[in-house]
Amino acid sequence: MRFVTCRLPDGVEDPAILSADGTQVWPLSWLGLSYETLSDAIPFLTPQVRAGLQLAIAGIPALPVDAVQLQSPIPCPAQDVVCLGINYMAHSDEAEKYSADAFATKHQDAIYFSKRVSRAVPDGGFIEAHTDLVQKLDYECELAVVLGRDARDVLAGQTKDYVFGYTILNDVSARDVQTAHKQWYFGKSLDGFTPMGPCIVTADEFDTYPPKMGIRSFVNGEKRQDSNTGLQIFDIDHVIHELTQGMTLKAGTIIATGTPAGVGMGMDPPQFLKPGDTVRCEIDGIGSLTNTVR
Repeated sequence: MRFVTCRLPDGVEDPAILSADGTQVWPLSWLGLSYETLSDAIPFLTPQVRAGLQLAIAGIPALPVDAVQLQSPIPCPAQDVVCLGINYMAHSDEAEKYSADAFATKHQDAIYFSKRVSRAVPDGGFIEAHTDLVQKLDYECELAVVLGRDARDVLAGQTKDYVFGYTILNDVSARDVQTAHKQWYFGKSLDGFTPMGPCIVTADEFDTYPPKMGIRSFVNGEKRQDSNTGLQIFDIDHVIHELTQGMTLKAGTIIATGTPAGVGMGMDPPQFLKPGDTVRCEIDGIGSLTNTVR
């Protein structure tokens, strides 16, 4: 099942079900579920509830997707996005070549940081260049995990039932700001630095856990990243288990699982984004997320 947030013709934003072909939406309010945000709805959208909704929409007219404005599926996350750094070996190599001081690691432990999101950028929205502050603007196509229930002290091998679904997140990064500070928070958290979407696809749509999906990015049509989420150093099961030892992750928490090789700083010479550039991120089974820098 696919979930989105959409702005209805009357201007109200409503979480909704997106048809498998992406052409129709059913606002949850039409189905008797009055939740202000998709984050609020997620804890109640259990597999049993979703099965009932699947039956219900078969007999209810839908809105054509062209009649609404699709937003990021979770436009305003209740908490910072939890991110993994250096979680693909090939990306680790390219990052260390760019700046060993900032990115060198022995991969003994996962690297976690957080990303502030005032409002996520939807598919088709704009990445803000912040040219007054940033000269080295970069992209990072990532698989993002959305939790479906509160998680605390989850055992390894038992994390699957805590995952609601998956979406695409572009962890836009100001490399000059990022490397100037010991923490990456500032260089990752500027307004317009979190394109996310186009939808959340529920975990039961995928045959394996953790899922092994093709992941790619393109800049102005040129393929830059091409990998598979199965190549992550620390997989989703490890991450959820580790992060919930002594810490509660709330339902609706978003975890960005790291980016593969092929980012702009890894090219020779580095190729950073500039206003007018278009970045398309793709993950098999989810779709694509396209944004232009301005």
